[in-house]
Amino acid sequence: MTAPRPLQAVLIAEPKRAETVPDLRQLYAHLHPRLYRFGLAFSGSESRAAEAIQEAFLDLIRNPGLFNPSRGSAQAFLYGVVRNRLRSSRRNEREEPLEDDNAADGDLLLHLEREQRIHAVRDAILSLPEHYREVVLLCEIEECSYEDAAAALDIAIGTVRSRLSRAKQQLKLRLRQFEGEIR
Repeated sequence: MTAPRPLQAVLIAEPKRAETVPDLRQLYAHLHPRLYRFGLAFSGSESRAAEAIQEAFLDLIRNPGLFNPSRGSAQAFLYGVVRNRLRSSRRNEREEPLEDDNAADGDLLLHLEREQRIHAVRDAILSLPEHYREVVLLCEIEECSYEDAAAALDIAIGTVRSRLSRAKQQLKLRLRQFEGEIR
């Protein structure tokens, strides 16, 4: 039978463990918009993005030990959880994202052309294989560092770089095809 730990050892150890868990209110306020954009672009669904983010934060609240600061930042951890939630919750039917953009300038033709380009870019990103789409969204759209993207995706930094390069090549090709269709 092992001897119980002295109370002083418990009191010293507890605050150190608590410091590894970030302030969730601050983290939520800071990261929610970015996680939402990522989730929306990744899934194409507002409701699935919102649900994945909510579940990610609930996971962290329920089990703060899931986050290990030695493996990466809290931001990278949450991107990874949101990504995994979205991957596991795919449905056969795709919801169309709601449009927030209104033609305030009055030039309907310019507005329609802009909308077509936005849809083309969105569709091009959504048509990428998942492993390429992830790195584009994290590194280019969310402006995460390669290190944070690698931690979020649980892959090597070199893999992030090579996937990003290949994804950009595929996006250029798809967008050139779109440009050819417009003309």
